[in-house]
Amino acid sequence: MNMQQQAKIRSDKGFIAALDQSGGSTPKALSLYGIKAGAWSGDAEMYDLVHAMRTRIVTSPAFDGNRVLGAILFEQTMDREVEGRGTADYLWSVKRVVPFLKIDKGLADEANGVQMMKPNPGLDALLARALGKGIFGTKMRSVIKAADAKGIGDVVDQQFAVGREILAAGLVPIIEPEVDIHAADKGGAERLLKSAIAKHLDALPGSQQVMLKLTLPNADDFYADFVRHPKVLRVVALSGGYSRDDANARLARNHGVVASFSRALTEGLTAQQTDAQFNQALDASIASIYKASNT
Repeated sequence: MNMQQQAKIRSDKGFIAALDQSGGSTPKALSLYGIKAGAWSGDAEMYDLVHAMRTRIVTSPAFDGNRVLGAILFEQTMDREVEGRGTADYLWSVKRVVPFLKIDKGLADEANGVQMMKPNPGLDALLARALGKGIFGTKMRSVIKAADAKGIGDVVDQQFAVGREILAAGLVPIIEPEVDIHAADKGGAERLLKSAIAKHLDALPGSQQVMLKLTLPNADDFYADFVRHPKVLRVVALSGGYSRDDANARLARNHGVVASFSRALTEGLTAQQTDAQFNQALDASIASIYKASNT
């Protein structure tokens, strides 16, 4: 493990940029960026376009390690280059931004009010490759849609089971059991989730630490115990469909929690902007999320 990167994630000011839209969410991300469906033919062209978008973000003078702690990459982004360097190497060596990798294979069908992660048979090989490319940690997402104790327990069990594999490979897992912001009993789901996570944290051996990526909660400072927990390197929040202004306002009321925003980070950026316009818009976005993260 890179101790400089670990120290930065643990204690520096800033937030994590989620640049990890994958196959299913890429067309929507491109559409929001001003590139409509039909502008590409086939997946290869689509991924070229989204890599160009991500390259424009990470090479912008607005994007650097003074305000951005880390960036979560999609596997294809990790395998590509930015300005002649592997993406993870570029992020850390040039920008001092800690690289993470999204490692899940998407969501299974809903059962017991949740969507578990699909099976991931190639995980060991992916983790070894990520380590070789300079990746510090990983991210994996499940979704909770109802306050169902069995479903939530299953999600957290799966997250921590895979998390232990990631720790064994020498990487730091970001555990992400997202609570859908439209869940009928969001607060009830969050209470069940908090209890399930706490049991697993207390059972982690030795000096092992994980990160938690959680939906902005209904009750302010709801996850304060996790912010202080010795087994938690950092608690980060997902924007979950809230607008950037709404997400920032909610985040600022959760002390010690920092952002890991995706759509809220890139809101207002388009392919049609000049570089000056793009960099100004990205700078304003980063400044607002950085401010909300430092409470």
